[in-house]
Amino acid sequence: MKNKRILLAEDDNNLGTLLRNYLQAKSYDAFLCVNGKEALESFKRNEYNLCIIDIMMPEMDGLTLAREIKKVKPGIPFIFLTAKNLKEDIIEGFISGADDYITKPFSMEELLYRIEAILRRVAEPAPKKKEEIYLIGKYSFDTLKQLLIFEDHTTKLTTKESELLELLCMHKNEILERNYALKAIWIDDNYFNARSMDVYITKLRKYLKKDPAVKILNVHGKGYKLLI
Repeated sequence: MKNKRILLAEDDNNLGTLLRNYLQAKSYDAFLCVNGKEALESFKRNEYNLCIIDIMMPEMDGLTLAREIKKVKPGIPFIFLTAKNLKEDIIEGFISGADDYITKPFSMEELLYRIEAILRRVAEPAPKKKEEIYLIGKYSFDTLKQLLIFEDHTTKLTTKESELLELLCMHKNEILERNYALKAIWIDDNYFNARSMDVYITKLRKYLKKDPAVKILNVHGKGYKLLI
């Protein structure tokens, strides 16, 4: 797996070199630029996973640099470094799209933890969007009223049945992992809750059997898949 690439924009050459060497020792590819304009040109020419930007820099200040970088790649995460601890700077930094903010002097370990937390977050898939009504083949599922409707027949679902069916719908045609579903609905993924979920899956299959195109499959060792 390729190392994550970090752009460092820091006009204090001593601090910048120290940061670059530290991050490289932690298996990041860190590249140092000593002013805002140089950093922007480097960003336009290269691919980076995260930027660490000093607010007070010659040629182009960090806030302006961040806004210009966001125009090139809106989703890029970045951390601001500053010697000042003013509320106005912090607010302005977050308005510019900062993911985090750290005041000098700071611990290298603290910065590393913040970098790792941000990179983990951006690597996670976006949460599935919930809907009020799901179409499941020829069925209509009203999540608010907990109703499963097939033509002129309506089934009132229990809360757990509704929550489980909603999770399956949110992950339709994908694997819904057992442990994820257990923790989301039952809080605890112990044996007894797992057996209870199996019972609810059987009930949902029974409710959905009027449309043979709709199936809830067991995926061995992983979970379930709602096929529509």
